[in-house]
Amino acid sequence: MRRRALLMAAALQTSLCRVAVSSEVRQRPLQFPADFGSHPNTRTEWWYATGALEAADRKLGFQLTFFRSRTDVPQDHPSRFAARQLVFAHAAVTDLAGRRLRHDQRVARAGFRIAEAHEGDTRVDLRDWHLWREGQADSRYHARLRSDSASFDLDLMLAATQPVLLQGEAGYSRKGPEPAQASHYYSEPQLQVSGSLAMDGKPLAVRGTAWLDHEWSDELLAADAVGWDWIGMNLFDGSALTAFRLRRRDGSVLWAGGSHRSAGQAVHDFAADAVHFTPGRTWRSATSQATYPVEWVIDVPPGRYRVRALLDAQELDSRNSTGAIYWEGLSELLDAQGRVVGRGYLEMTGYPAPLRL
Repeated sequence: MRRRALLMAAALQTSLCRVAVSSEVRQRPLQFPADFGSHPNTRTEWWYATGALEAADRKLGFQLTFFRSRTDVPQDHPSRFAARQLVFAHAAVTDLAGRRLRHDQRVARAGFRIAEAHEGDTRVDLRDWHLWREGQADSRYHARLRSDSASFDLDLMLAATQPVLLQGEAGYSRKGPEPAQASHYYSEPQLQVSGSLAMDGKPLAVRGTAWLDHEWSDELLAADAVGWDWIGMNLFDGSALTAFRLRRRDGSVLWAGGSHRSAGQAVHDFAADAVHFTPGRTWRSATSQATYPVEWVIDVPPGRYRVRALLDAQELDSRNSTGAIYWEGLSELLDAQGRVVGRGYLEMTGYPAPLRL
């Protein structure tokens, strides 16, 4: 199984390097429920759910991401065995009491009822890992998976409490100076979570708040971008904060963006020059030897915030699936007065090596 996963990951890296960009992502109105589903003609797509959970007096975090990737195999290839689309998934649980990150991953070609990213609405399946959406105006997402290798199970429902948040210009999110460097991107912040989380066979009833991103693109990163820093934070007052920056190899900023939406209000999209990340305390990984800032000061139009990881060791080694090592973990958000005002996830890519999508 490990050898097969490594070969699949190698094939992905090769195909993504060779595939030609057929068309840039063009600005258009997003239409739901169709845009909740897969967009198989685009090169890269992901559904990304993160959340802060509580079980009695325990605090935990979870992350579940499904990726769909179009390869360079012609989409009309007649063979049922042709790997036209690949599906990947990562899942992780942060156990603050145990000071431990549990992580697992999956990869398979689409088809044969093994893996599929469905069109028309959110439903992504990869063997016994599933994410699907129900409902009309108000989404209800279900996440269900079992990890034998990392000894955890998730069975969660994520219920919308707010409208869909369209990132960028009505869902058209620039990621670089060229028009082609863009994605369609929306978020579902302030999702109310309920369900169960089992670790080492011991189930826990959990509740909490989650965030879901869905993004698809033909050309997400500029050639000189090595990775990004990103936050998605649910604030306790019901607002939602996103901020990101893309880095060059020398650490300079290639592009930046984000948004803020107060509960019941319109979204405020940030201009690229209005977002500033200043790194603070760092942590060095014994696995990758990469050094990550695990505390940041982030300046955005609503004000200055501090992001602080709740566990330093939240690096994910996904070399058996997407081929990357990156840091992604449960973090808290503090305001300029040092008060904790929210929780969410911090993601940092391209630190051990440049990221390739």
